[in-house]
Amino acid sequence: MSLFLILALTVFRSNSALAADDLLTVSISGVESSLEKNIRSHLGALPKNEIQRRAFLFTVEENTNEALESMGFYQAKLDVNVTETNKGPWKLTIKVDPQEPVRLQWVDINFDGEMLEDISFRRWLDGLTIKPGDPLHHGQYETVKSQLMTLALARGYFDGRFTRSEIVINRDKNTAQINLHFESGPRYRFGDVTFEGHTLNDNIIQELVPFESDTPYARSELTHLNRNLIDVGYFSNIKILPEVEKINNGNVPIKVELTPRPSSSIELGAGVDIGNSSKSAVEPRIRVTWRTPQVNRYGHSQETTAEWSPNTPRLLTTFTIPLTDPLDDQLKIKLGVLRDKYGVIQDYVPEDRQFVNTGQLEAEKYLIGVIRQRRTENNWLFGYSVEAIKEFYTQEDIDYKPNFYLLGIGASKTIRGDNTLDPKSGFRQTYSLEYADPNLGSAIRLARLQAKLKWIDTFFDKHRFVARLDLGANLANEEDLPFIAPSLRYFAGGDQSVRGYRYQELGPYIDYENAQGGLSRQVIGGRYLIVGSLEYQYYLTPTWRVATFVDAGNAFDTDQFESVMSVGGGVHWISPIGPIKLDLGFGLKETETVERSFRFHLTMGSEL
Repeated sequence: MSLFLILALTVFRSNSALAADDLLTVSISGVESSLEKNIRSHLGALPKNEIQRRAFLFTVEENTNEALESMGFYQAKLDVNVTETNKGPWKLTIKVDPQEPVRLQWVDINFDGEMLEDISFRRWLDGLTIKPGDPLHHGQYETVKSQLMTLALARGYFDGRFTRSEIVINRDKNTAQINLHFESGPRYRFGDVTFEGHTLNDNIIQELVPFESDTPYARSELTHLNRNLIDVGYFSNIKILPEVEKINNGNVPIKVELTPRPSSSIELGAGVDIGNSSKSAVEPRIRVTWRTPQVNRYGHSQETTAEWSPNTPRLLTTFTIPLTDPLDDQLKIKLGVLRDKYGVIQDYVPEDRQFVNTGQLEAEKYLIGVIRQRRTENNWLFGYSVEAIKEFYTQEDIDYKPNFYLLGIGASKTIRGDNTLDPKSGFRQTYSLEYADPNLGSAIRLARLQAKLKWIDTFFDKHRFVARLDLGANLANEEDLPFIAPSLRYFAGGDQSVRGYRYQELGPYIDYENAQGGLSRQVIGGRYLIVGSLEYQYYLTPTWRVATFVDAGNAFDTDQFESVMSVGGGVHWISPIGPIKLDLGFGLKETETVERSFRFHLTMGSEL
């Protein structure tokens, strides 16, 4: 019985709701694709039963004419035929002779009210493309009306209205006239801004408001306020509500509803290098970041990052204090303990007549620093700093532990084409100068200069290019070079340098007699750095792309420059938390300390 009922219901449904193509097919000829698409849109969905088919055919001519007239074809001629069949779908054929479209004789746009003094409307007029002689298009007319009303509301003309809005068509002359007259009324002004849902001091939260009370209303200023509230990092949800119903003496109160971020958050990151470079097959990296976006009502925040890879743990804490502005003027206090490895150490084996790897240059660094950063109106970020470093390392079997007190200044600017984690375009430039002097307690006199540039652009939606250039120089006396801490020298290699080589394994080297009386070789880093890269990326889908790249450069000294090049490719997934990239690089050159190598690089994070 159950099977019979199911079959009966299936037959009933198939008879009562046939597929649309089983009832009617529609053929349209004589028009371009855009006009055909508009006709089909006006005709609507194909019928699903015989009753709907009769209604559909009854309105074909009316709906087709509406579609033609909406795009300016008022003189069109139609030939509509229906071929009925006993079996299979009926055939509807629409042959269109569109004739000449109605053309605009004039476009009369007239303003009245305070908007006459607002340059935004003049710019809007200058950008209009609709002009006399164009074919009439009702959609364009409605778009112009909508744009004008939207602009008026965005500029604070809440009483604005059209006193005349019409299209006058002369069928005999096949012409049309557009008349749009807009009365703006007064422009309203910003009232007081009130905040709800936060625990910050009022002076801190009010500093984020980019406009003064009683200044002309502009939605762009509210967008700026929203961006400030996002960038400051204290809030997870933001609602900005102009209270138009509470307008008083022409002033619009602004209410801002805020939801604070969780008191703490943990972010995990991971990466790995895999390859044969320097005989180290696998180098995993794990990063844990703990953030407290708001420590107290003064807007203080902290970020602590712990990184781990074999024998290179790092711990760095940054405490941020807002000064005159919570976004554009900040004091940062840094404390860190960092252990790192550089280059490679090799011993000469006479029996094999070759050098073999025995380790790396290891260094342990303790630092404390104070940095003040200020952002200018044109988005340059300037900073000046004082940083104290003590570093322990062994070079040529000699133990060193120099102190450095670095005075620094820096400037950077980032321009992004969009605010996504995978921007389609952008440019970042960073410059810095640091100076250490024995008269201020440092081991030696040292000046460090660095510049980093990165450029991104996308062509034809799918073709993305990424280029970067890293430059560095250490200015010091020749006899002081061994006392420059390894963290202040320059090395190359790794996923942010020359891919295909191990992290920081490339650079100039020295030969020396070791404690056992044998010959050793050690990569100690260079005084200078030049590394460049060019990468082409092709989007297979919006979230997947493939890439190919070439990296070149090295760290070097005045008399020892050996450029290294690598090529490779990769697969990138644009995940919700940022791009995850798996790249394979091949080193093209064998140096005195590194054989030709390959490495897989797995990285995560935005490129700007």
